[in-house]
Amino acid sequence: MHNPLHNLGQTRSAQQSNHLLLTPDTFVRTTLPGMKSCAAVVHAGPAMGARFAQYTAEFESGGELGPTATQRFLYLLEGQLNIEMDGHKSDLAARGYAYVPEGSAHRVVATKPSRAAVIEKNYEPVASFEAPRSIISSEDAIPSEPLDGDASLQVKHLLPDTMNFDFAVNSMVYQPGAALSMVEMHIMEHGLLMLEGGGIYRLGDSWYPVTAGDFIWMGPWCPQWFGAIGKVPAKYLIYKDWNRHPLTNVPSAGTGSTGTASTGTRPADKPR
Repeated sequence: MHNPLHNLGQTRSAQQSNHLLLTPDTFVRTTLPGMKSCAAVVHAGPAMGARFAQYTAEFESGGELGPTATQRFLYLLEGQLNIEMDGHKSDLAARGYAYVPEGSAHRVVATKPSRAAVIEKNYEPVASFEAPRSIISSEDAIPSEPLDGDASLQVKHLLPDTMNFDFAVNSMVYQPGAALSMVEMHIMEHGLLMLEGGGIYRLGDSWYPVTAGDFIWMGPWCPQWFGAIGKVPAKYLIYKDWNRHPLTNVPSAGTGSTGTASTGTRPADKPR
């Protein structure tokens, strides 16, 4: 029998001006244009102040993702997808991923029930660099490296760390008890999907227990720190904007237009 009180409205989900924690008990599904036999749990977008969009796509067998004119990064959480791009067809299994350049025609179809993390962002060009090309790969093919020399905290860079990419997507694995060595505050924003295990995340002036399935958005300069707790490693997939000057796409005073300043400088920050 349905309980109309629903645990008296309790949830771990929380929203503040500079961060958001979304837990699966609060997920609401919707259909985005072009989707067929597929639903989206939208986690982040401009409506909340984010400069990118991130959602989880849930496919039925034969389900299809709609088109986009923006860049798209897709990471397969479970199931199997077929991607048509650049005149080729490729199959993605769990932990496989694809990068689709802005404006590239492509088709994504599930060959069985599947779930994928999808990130979309308008591309910010730099005059002296070509736009990036498409990528089909797997997290399993990417070597891991310790973060700041800490072997208990491993990171994999899923996109090349080159100036033509204006965002990064990494996976990070923390052994039980491992933690970031500092509270970070920086200009980049993050979209983070917990994949395995759990721990404690500091966001702003609050500390949140987090576990697999949770999503976190961190705005620019939001104080942030994570420590893994429990008996299994904690793992997450994390997005950040990257490799662009802070004045890029800042509205010009009095015009409302978009600035185009881009010097090619890079923040002095370790890849997270």
